[in-house]
Amino acid sequence: MPSLLIADDHPLFRAALRQAAMDAVEDTEIREAGSLDAVLAALEADAGIDLVLLDLHMPGNHGLAGLAAIRAQYPGVAVVVVSANDDPRVVRRALDHGAAGYLPKSAGLDELRDAIRAVLACEQWLPGSLRAAVARTQSESGDADLAARLASLSPQQFRVLTLVAQGLLNKQIADRLDVQERTVKAHLSAIFERLRVRNRTQASVILRELELADPARQLAS
Repeated sequence: MPSLLIADDHPLFRAALRQAAMDAVEDTEIREAGSLDAVLAALEADAGIDLVLLDLHMPGNHGLAGLAAIRAQYPGVAVVVVSANDDPRVVRRALDHGAAGYLPKSAGLDELRDAIRAVLACEQWLPGSLRAAVARTQSESGDADLAARLASLSPQQFRVLTLVAQGLLNKQIADRLDVQERTVKAHLSAIFERLRVRNRTQASVILRELELADPARQLAS
């Protein structure tokens, strides 16, 4: 039985994705999450989740950072990015950072079902309206290298990196992760080496490079 996690903070859109998933695959086990923290907690609690439908701009997620976190900590889980942003450059970046597919929020139910079926069959999926444009779009300079460096981190190292980017000190990180402070320092040394940076500030910049503007907020402003 396939297991799917719908990660979006809009209940109506979650309901549409749930219906599409139920139509796409029989006996699908479906969970829902409204924030990135809830997504990571669900993945930690259930090793059987096969697919995450991930909103790029849900609470706690800032562009591609959530995708990178899932790919680093749970590499066996497929991720389809869901977003109102259909810029081919953004789609290209999502694919380069390990997304198995990209689903615009303007997609109809047929496309939702097609995307879920394709990715559960271990295929990459893009809507027909974007395929040619994305194929013509070059990867951003350094994105492939950045994705490889982030993927080299262990799950715990990625958690430490995320907390460093939030401005937490070593003791605060140790308390949050329930480890000793010297363990955090050891993780930081490994993080600096694998990301090829010298300090916390440079490490934090790595994650900020994954941030993307939210089209919904741009329209609202």
